[in-house]
Amino acid sequence: MASTPILKLMLSILLILTSIIIPSVSCPIHQKHALLHFKSTLTAIYNSTQYVELDSWDPASDCCSWNWRVTCSRTGSVTELQLSGVAIPPVDSDPVSISSEILSPIFRIRSLELLDISNNLMEGEIPGDGFGNLTKLLHLDMMLNMFNGSIPIQLFRLTKLRYLDLTSNHLEGELGPELGSLRNLTTLRLSGNGFQGLFPAQLFELESLRHLDLSDNKLGGVLSPEVGKLINLELLMLSNNGDFRGNIPEEIGNLIKLESLDLANNSFSGGIPSSVSNLRKLESLDLSFNSLSLEIPTFIGRLTNLTSLNLRSNQFTGPIPSSMQNMSKLSLIQLDDNMLAGEIPNWLFKISTLKDLIIGGKGSKLIWNNTTKVDPRCSLMYISMTSCGISGQIPGWISSQKELYYLDLSGNKLEGMFPHWLAEMNSIILSNNNLSGQIPSRLFESKSLEVLDLSRNNFSGELPENIGDATQIRILAVSENHFSGLIPKSISNLTELVLLDLSRNRFSGDSLPFLGAYYLDLSDNDFSGNIPTNFFEETGILYLGGNKFSGILPSNLTKLVNLRVLDLRNSIITGNLQDILHQFPTSLEILILRNTSLNGYIPTNISRCTFLRILDLSRNNLTGSIPRQMANLPIMNMSASSNPISLSYKEWNEDFDQSAYRDSYQDSLQDSIVNWKKSSQRLGNSRIFVLLDLSSNNISGEIPPSLGNLKALKQLNISHNKISGNVPLSFGNLEGIESLDVSHNELSGSIPQSLDQLGNLTVLDVSNNMLTGKIPRGRQMDTMDELGFQNNSGLCGIPINIKCPEDIPSSKGRVDEEEDLSKMFWEGTWIGFPIGFFSTILIMGYLLKFIRLFKIW
Repeated sequence: MASTPILKLMLSILLILTSIIIPSVSCPIHQKHALLHFKSTLTAIYNSTQYVELDSWDPASDCCSWNWRVTCSRTGSVTELQLSGVAIPPVDSDPVSISSEILSPIFRIRSLELLDISNNLMEGEIPGDGFGNLTKLLHLDMMLNMFNGSIPIQLFRLTKLRYLDLTSNHLEGELGPELGSLRNLTTLRLSGNGFQGLFPAQLFELESLRHLDLSDNKLGGVLSPEVGKLINLELLMLSNNGDFRGNIPEEIGNLIKLESLDLANNSFSGGIPSSVSNLRKLESLDLSFNSLSLEIPTFIGRLTNLTSLNLRSNQFTGPIPSSMQNMSKLSLIQLDDNMLAGEIPNWLFKISTLKDLIIGGKGSKLIWNNTTKVDPRCSLMYISMTSCGISGQIPGWISSQKELYYLDLSGNKLEGMFPHWLAEMNSIILSNNNLSGQIPSRLFESKSLEVLDLSRNNFSGELPENIGDATQIRILAVSENHFSGLIPKSISNLTELVLLDLSRNRFSGDSLPFLGAYYLDLSDNDFSGNIPTNFFEETGILYLGGNKFSGILPSNLTKLVNLRVLDLRNSIITGNLQDILHQFPTSLEILILRNTSLNGYIPTNISRCTFLRILDLSRNNLTGSIPRQMANLPIMNMSASSNPISLSYKEWNEDFDQSAYRDSYQDSLQDSIVNWKKSSQRLGNSRIFVLLDLSSNNISGEIPPSLGNLKALKQLNISHNKISGNVPLSFGNLEGIESLDVSHNELSGSIPQSLDQLGNLTVLDVSNNMLTGKIPRGRQMDTMDELGFQNNSGLCGIPINIKCPEDIPSSKGRVDEEEDLSKMFWEGTWIGFPIGFFSTILIMGYLLKFIRLFKIW
């Protein structure tokens, strides 16, 4: 019965609670209207009645009940908007530009604490006035858009901000002192923009910062306000697009709460400042792709919480410091492409947490002690030890690494056969060694193999018939070996293939299986038969030169709409150039048809190839004249300083931007063989070359002066033709030219003095013409080889040791000079005789008087 009063009390309390009217929680009507306005703008842009990404945004329901993109507070106000990717066009829509003005309705929701508008490719300047309304913002993410201009001042007035991400936009300018007003920031990410100049000192006053990412900009150095008063800032700015190269400021050590610091791909030089040792909470440090030098300091070992250390692509010297043994939490060590020297320490493999080890590379002087016995305490997943002097067989200790999926031992001195225990890995790069024997068929039984690069070794035999079983392979490169035989038909099963390089071997056959790859190199083998066409429709880079292909140019080949590079050199192509050229896609950047027996002439519509930057039509049977429209090729007539990057290179990097093996091939991506400066050469990374070679044909007529507009050209070769007329004065405008060859033609007149303006010219050949006059002097003209002027009977000048007539005194001049001397002699005689006569009398009279006085004395 005692419980009865308690029960009555509980029932009373429950009755009171149920009688209390709890107000319905819903977002304010003006905020709902703002969100619906934003949605309607998007649907209008894409002309769609329903926008899938925001399909739950129903006017009939409460906006707080909409999908996860909207979060409300207890009082019903919208506090969080997750709008990442909402402006990306639907699959069935055409790409359109999205202006930053689309955000205008959002700026009316002043209760926002989190706003994520990342990954929307919005254009225009950041709307400062709009963001200025959102004074309660704690988290702002604008990464992966296309905002330009500078950071608006209003953004720095959002003093409650803890998280600010502007990564991967088109922002520029200098970071101002206003940055210091964001005192509550814990995360600042400004990576992938165009910020340049100096760090503001106020940056180092942000004591709450835990994550700082300023990578992929043009930053470098620090300038205190006091120094700024004394030094003209312009004196500190170096050329190179205004980039300033300076040291990482010592003040960086003030940010003692930092857990991650990323300054990669900027313009920093000097050493690592000693204050970095203060950053004891640091877990990730990335200083790669700068110009840092000196030795890696021993105090780096004090950063015992580091799990990731990346110092790649700098100019560090000296040994790997032994103090790094103290960094017992390291998972990644990346020190490649420096100038480090000494023996690779064995203690690296005793860091039990180590997963990724990347050392050696370009410029490295690190040496592996081949007698070292390694007993790893770590379980490595990624090993890259390129150009480390490893000799003999592939080190056996690697076989103990059961989690290893990526192995790069390229550029060493490895010998012996391909070991079977490598067959289970994901990526195997063993290029530039002395390995031999055959490739074991077991290797292609792996369903995880993605990368296999055995280029530049001594492997032989045929490719295994089961090569098509490795269906996940993306890169297959076996160039410069001694492979022979047919390409296995099973290779057609490699549907994930992106790069296939079989070049410079002894493969043969008059028909090819289907080869599906974006980058395809079959050059310099013994293939024959008709020019092949069974390629992936998305093929962009196609090297077929140096084989024995023949016949008409198939229409299927010219329908590869994404084709960027085509090399058919040394084939026998039936037909005329003017009938063939218009068939090629306008996307072509590199076209090499050297020594293909082509007839016809260069058509006037050549300029339709708007991306063409390497054109080699040499050693054919072309006739007619050089069309003046050739000067309209857009890439070739860009300013030489603009250095256009090839589309194929750009696409390659975008496709493999996050791939571990991208760097293995970015340098050789367009490794075209051309006649460069008098010899046939393979241009590593030909994306930086702009060439035009029309040599060894039957081209006649005069050189159109408009060719002087091709300012981006590095080489122009029109030698061994029947070209007449003069060397155009406009050639002095070829500001990027390094090699100019007009030899073995019928040119007359003089060499224009304007050629002395060509500051990059290293090869000039005007030999075997009918040129006359004085060879120009000055700048590069004084460095030219005399052989480049021979067999021009009318040339004279210092380079060929033949004096020009104007430099030789005439015989009349010598006669006149002798007459003048004779006249001067007789005039002197007639003047001097009476003077001497009277002087003699006076002197004699004086002497007689003197003698007479002497006698008297």
